[in-house]
Amino acid sequence: MGLNDTPSAERVHIGFFGRRNAGKSSVVNAVTGQDLAVVSDTLGTTTDPVIKSMEILPLGPVTIVDTPGFDDAGELGELRVRKTRKVLGSTDVAVLVVDSTAGLGACERQLVELFKAQDTPYLLAYNKSDLLDSVPDDTATEIHLSAKTGEGVFELKEAIAALGTKEQVEKPLVADLIEPGDIVVLVIPIDKAAPKGRLILPEQMMVRDVLDAGAESIVVQQTILADTLAHLAAAGRKPAVVITDSQVFEEVSRIVPEDVPLTSFSILMARYKGLLAGAVRGAAAIDALPDGFHVLISEGCTHHRQCGDIGTMKIPTWLGQHTGKELTFETSSGRGFPDDLSGFDLVIHCGGCMLNGREIVRRMRQAEAQGVPMTNYGVAIAHMKGILRRTLGLFPDMVAILDEGAE
Repeated sequence: MGLNDTPSAERVHIGFFGRRNAGKSSVVNAVTGQDLAVVSDTLGTTTDPVIKSMEILPLGPVTIVDTPGFDDAGELGELRVRKTRKVLGSTDVAVLVVDSTAGLGACERQLVELFKAQDTPYLLAYNKSDLLDSVPDDTATEIHLSAKTGEGVFELKEAIAALGTKEQVEKPLVADLIEPGDIVVLVIPIDKAAPKGRLILPEQMMVRDVLDAGAESIVVQQTILADTLAHLAAAGRKPAVVITDSQVFEEVSRIVPEDVPLTSFSILMARYKGLLAGAVRGAAAIDALPDGFHVLISEGCTHHRQCGDIGTMKIPTWLGQHTGKELTFETSSGRGFPDDLSGFDLVIHCGGCMLNGREIVRRMRQAEAQGVPMTNYGVAIAHMKGILRRTLGLFPDMVAILDEGAE
């Protein structure tokens, strides 16, 4: 990731939906000013979602998704429809492209109902308006355009920007928990999985959030944490909070004095993504799982797994040690989150730094709807290490949820 790049998860995700050959791909190309999507008179040319991160003025950094036709028939068509539904789960603004000469049909109405069910802001983009004898007036949610002539494309971009801006809610990672001049100690272990020469995304985001708050960040490995805290104490300075990678929670918790707040990157990311309350409730299920339970360990990114990988090796080992039960595990990564979770007793998800908030919340709701508890890495590890209450100390509402579960 370059210095000027905005992570995909932090971009507004704009999905273009509609029936086959309503002109979705032509509209996408017109809006972006690029030949982003393949345009053809052949039905069903777009067989997989086409995803592109770019900037669209006046909105700024966005991720554009051109979806397959929603009205496809047959086995391949069903696959396209499933992929379209999955894209909707991470869509911040939906653009429903309608063939103006055909108008709204059952396909479009079904999509509108899906948008409403997921509380997704949406626009109706009536394409091919150049073929009409008269063009109706635009409204806040209905734009008439022609991707062929360019008429109405500017108005569509403005309408998308207006909806997208409403989705750009400023959410602090840690800035609301600290004051200008505070010291924040970030504990970052360097292991085989750490990308050489750079920090992983949550660590970068945390450093920036501390800077934005006017506070001071001190970044150390766990091996020198004790010395760092001793030097601070000798200078009469006390950290406002210590934030650690969850993998070294146990070691760090022994080093950090009880009067210094302690939490993790993963827990703060869960709060940032809207997952924390559900993750705290889900952690209680770890102690109630039956022998032979089946756990899904899911990560939002895809990476080459190495020896000591947290998802495939460390968490399964800690779960076995904590429960003393026979366990079976399955993993998923990227956008490969299963639609059917009924075969699992528990889902443990990563912090979700590579997924936008809508996608993380969608996965949590999906698990809840299917009666499967879901937690995340940081919360699960803190629970298994017996320090969950301490790591939630900064969040009284989360401690209250923990207490409710214990009653």
